[in-house]
Amino acid sequence: MTAGYLATQALAEAPAPSSSVNKWQVFRDLTTARSHFGLSSRSLTVLSALLSFHPGDMLEDRGPLIVFPSNRTLGERAHGMAESTLRRHLAALLDAGLIARHDSPNGKRYATRTVTGRLSVAFGFDLRPLLVRAAEIAHAAAMHRVAQAQLSRRREAIVLQLRDAAKILDYLTGHAGCPVPTDLTCEADDLRRELRRRLTDRDLNAVETRIVTLMVMVDKLLEIHLKATKPSGYDGGNERHIQDSNQNTYESEGAMKIHAAANDAKKTDAAETAPPLPLALVTEACPALTDYAQTEIQHWRDLVSEMDQICPWLGITPETWQAAKRQMGPCTAAVVAACILQRADRILSPGGYLRDLTRRSAEGRFRPEPMVMALLGSRSEDNRRSAA
Repeated sequence: MTAGYLATQALAEAPAPSSSVNKWQVFRDLTTARSHFGLSSRSLTVLSALLSFHPGDMLEDRGPLIVFPSNRTLGERAHGMAESTLRRHLAALLDAGLIARHDSPNGKRYATRTVTGRLSVAFGFDLRPLLVRAAEIAHAAAMHRVAQAQLSRRREAIVLQLRDAAKILDYLTGHAGCPVPTDLTCEADDLRRELRRRLTDRDLNAVETRIVTLMVMVDKLLEIHLKATKPSGYDGGNERHIQDSNQNTYESEGAMKIHAAANDAKKTDAAETAPPLPLALVTEACPALTDYAQTEIQHWRDLVSEMDQICPWLGITPETWQAAKRQMGPCTAAVVAACILQRADRILSPGGYLRDLTRRSAEGRFRPEPMVMALLGSRSEDNRRSAA
């Protein structure tokens, strides 16, 4: 006799919050939240076997909830589990307070029936604790699903952020005179290997710290390179129209937050609404800005101010431009407009294109980073062809 045994017996006699529950739904919730109750998959196999001896799918408060299979029969339904193993997992279910014992005078499991064949008295394992704790089990499963979804989103953000770092490193490596430190590429490779493992919340915290540090260093290296090189003239003859900038290889909303944290750590003078891109990268990708801008673009506010003047020339109405700035933020809208300017010879209706991107931004299906990287990649390809 233990305190845990007494507590489980009390659950078997406690009033149930609900008069009936689906036993398999409770089992699915318990499978999801098994770590919360300290159960292994083998313990759940035994519980599934026990539930199979209960007739029907519902656990009802007014009906008998005691099952009385022998160890041999129960072991057979538990996929041939050995009796010693079976007893260990039954004890785990009892300790977790999910089943209760209802022992007979001689310790055997059996039932007596009336002359009409109905159960009169049964001795075995009582499933009533599952009925009593069904709401608790469902809540634990829901909390586990939320935690797993958050973990998945954080992992996705880190993966996408790492892809961005790798693309920038590849871009820098492809330019002569811009050696990339070996420790940066080694750190990116180490993080990539780390993400192949099943990471806990604590592991992800450590990886997030490392990726933010890596992005600060990569962005700094990129800025040094871009300051050392002057943007070339407009060369849009071989560039293609941007069809879809909502690519999975770029940052999700969670990755934006990580990259924004990196930018904050650098303490730049960018506005709070600035996109997670170095301004120098935008001007490098959109050299057409130098042909139309009336002043040198040194800050995000300069870019917004210049695009205020250039958008009417592109045929973008004031209403469309203001709507884009409200939805995306002034800096992001300016980046998009700069990309449209760079591809002006390929876009038939810049105003309609901007309206479509604004709508997609409102639906969470658009970020400007793929546009900039596509332009940058196109210019790099053109430069390689010219060199050849």
